[in-house]
Amino acid sequence: MEKKRFDVVVIGSGPGGYVAAIKAAQNGKNVAIVEKNFLGGSCLNVGCIPTKTLLANAQVMEKIHKAEEYGISVGNISFDFSKMKTRKDQVVEKIRKSLGGLLQSNKITIIHGKAEFMSPTELKVSGAENLMIESENIIIATGSEPLDIPAFPCDHKRILNSSSILELTKLPKSLAIIGGGYIGCEFASLYAALGVQVTILEALPEILSLQGKAVGTALSSAFKKQGITIQTNVFVEGIQHSGEGVEIKLRDAESLYADLALVSVGRKVNSSNLGLEKAGVKVSDKGAIAVNGRMQTNVPGIYAIGDVTGQVLLAHVASHQGIVAASNIIGRPMDMHYNAVPAVIFTTPEIAIVGMTLEQAKAAGYDAVVGQFPFQALGKSIATIDTEGFAEVIIDKKTGQILGAQVVGHEAATLIAEMALAINNELTAECVADTIHAHPTVAEAWMEAALLALETPIHLPPRRKR
Repeated sequence: MEKKRFDVVVIGSGPGGYVAAIKAAQNGKNVAIVEKNFLGGSCLNVGCIPTKTLLANAQVMEKIHKAEEYGISVGNISFDFSKMKTRKDQVVEKIRKSLGGLLQSNKITIIHGKAEFMSPTELKVSGAENLMIESENIIIATGSEPLDIPAFPCDHKRILNSSSILELTKLPKSLAIIGGGYIGCEFASLYAALGVQVTILEALPEILSLQGKAVGTALSSAFKKQGITIQTNVFVEGIQHSGEGVEIKLRDAESLYADLALVSVGRKVNSSNLGLEKAGVKVSDKGAIAVNGRMQTNVPGIYAIGDVTGQVLLAHVASHQGIVAASNIIGRPMDMHYNAVPAVIFTTPEIAIVGMTLEQAKAAGYDAVVGQFPFQALGKSIATIDTEGFAEVIIDKKTGQILGAQVVGHEAATLIAEMALAINNELTAECVADTIHAHPTVAEAWMEAALLALETPIHLPPRRKR
């Protein structure tokens, strides 16, 4: 069998793997990247990009439905879902091709096949290409996949997961979503906008429970206005085919019937069948690869980044971890930090968070206070008829340091960047309040929220003293 040697080998070409490969290559390392499926990993092929492409279609629909409010007549509205799916595939293919060109421009060797450790420094690749690879530095970036529940495994026909639902070319009349986390909520928002009757089934007391009460309550209210049914505190015991659809059996409640079911209850890391035991790499009971702040495993020269570490399952976190791992390999010590990780949920309305929620800040022992400014009091939002939602900052009352921020509403995904920068650099509410924000913009909401947290509001009445 052919044998090749590289300075750095990356297993997996997702947003963590390809970034790590580029960082190492740009610093003089001879780099190979091994991919058993498509370039780009889950994010590009069955995650971030395809879902946001479909959601963009839904957002255009929603804007058209509001056209009369802007004084614009549009007549009858129709759409072709199969063409939406085709556009999604074209977007993915275009970015995938661009990624291949980017890797080649950095002189990174792309090897197509499945990698398996033979020793801490040797990998066997089998599949489209068959060879042995040697390297003193190996980065594991194999990502994650949708979690399959034994009680109701996905058949990818009527019982779908977040990957297989992306292959639909025809809309169902009704869709039951098991799981009210960010993935389930994004698909609920998408299909409801396209006229599908959507029901969310969540075992916890509220949807988006990890994002804080204010965010979960706001989205629940918005979803109900959009006709989405939300059932919380319900436990799904099984799903089976029934007639032309499915029957979802609930504990202590009547069964629910729908055309299709989407199982969205989390993801599992991809660390099996890598031969990690031959390399001596330690993993947790759930398969997550243990790493330190420099993304090093317990075996010298072997690193792990992205979802497979079980740290924070977000594409941009994987990318930053990739930079950290590559920096340490090239001799520039760097540590990973997680205090200012922004997260975006592309529902309608959009949601974005960074840092601590109010509940988390108080649990951590801070004398935390919140400043929340509603978009309905913001000039730009009123002008564009995007008044749903709010921006809020969580601060330490003693020092004024910004501990966290949440935004629900139009342009949330873009707005959160300012607060990520503020938290990462340990800025205070006064720093934001004293920064001149352009008018009229939605970014002014941060200045107003900071002023509210400091109890010096300008565009809202002062709080009454008790």
